[in-house]
Amino acid sequence: MAERYWNVDEANEALERVAAMVEQARQAVASMQERNASAREGAAGNGHAKKGTGEQDLQAVLDELAADGIVLRDIEQGLIDFPARAPSGREYWLCWLVGEPDVSWWHWPEDGFAGRTPLSQPPT
Repeated sequence: MAERYWNVDEANEALERVAAMVEQARQAVASMQERNASAREGAAGNGHAKKGTGEQDLQAVLDELAADGIVLRDIEQGLIDFPARAPSGREYWLCWLVGEPDVSWWHWPEDGFAGRTPLSQPPT
């Protein structure tokens, strides 16, 4: 799953930076949507959206997160997963949504968001 595994303290320490990156990704998507809307209205001149930095900005954010093994699952919701490893060696995800005060949830990879479990019931 990952080359780097996060613990809860490390993930919590990264939240300010990660939240800022989610906001950058949201702005990049908004920029792309605006350009696409303009193209549909003929403002681009030829009916095609102009290439801009929105795509590049979004890719830069995704690449920076991926370099740390962090996955942005849903830009709109701000759903983030940090790779982690249980004491048994089994891999799981520390799960966080923008706006939550800290990382308080986890889930097995096969369970996804629906399997979110509070850290008070840690993986084994």
